[in-house]
Amino acid sequence: MKTKLIAPSLLSADFGNLQRDIEMLNRSHADWIHVDVMDGRYVPNISFGFPIMKTVQKHTQKFVDVHLMIVEPEKYVEEFIDQGADLVSVHYEACTHLHRTIELIQNRGAKAGVVLNPASPVLLLEDIIEQVDLVLLMSVNPGFGGQKFIENTYKKIAETKDLILSNNSTALIEVDGGVNLENAAKLFAAGADVLVAGNAVFSSEVPEKTIELLKI
Repeated sequence: MKTKLIAPSLLSADFGNLQRDIEMLNRSHADWIHVDVMDGRYVPNISFGFPIMKTVQKHTQKFVDVHLMIVEPEKYVEEFIDQGADLVSVHYEACTHLHRTIELIQNRGAKAGVVLNPASPVLLLEDIIEQVDLVLLMSVNPGFGGQKFIENTYKKIAETKDLILSNNSTALIEVDGGVNLENAAKLFAAGADVLVAGNAVFSSEVPEKTIELLKI
């Protein structure tokens, strides 16, 4: 899988014109569509679930990247895959049996990612890094879009890259939160493979151009 990928987050899309926004992403240089699922328990916000996934599945031509910010994600990963998720990422902090959940995702034919919150150290992933397809580093505290980027993320990217290389893992590194035209190139240079961008894309006057510029 190629790197330097852009995954616009539908959390910042116009839900009154969701089909329009997805079709714009289809035309754009976006590589993935990022779907943030929040339950109001694991994070202090509620976003969307299966009805939105049905709309995404119906209209998108892109790889669908689902980020579960929910408690007990193992109860729902199979249905998200059935609804079109190509990759499902779950939080390390939310999974009592992380290996089992990762295997469940992969056995259903999807890619599996593990997510770390800003305060969680990279070393927590030492025993899972060989198994996962992706590590998602939160560069804001999860729950709301539009937050300020946490600068310590650059250090965590480097630590994650070292862990991947030292374990002969093929996992990609994804960064989510506060990504914009000012820091995208630096994040890629630090070792990120995939950048999630919400407000930077959907608040732009020309979203397709912004996506193109994020990849430079």
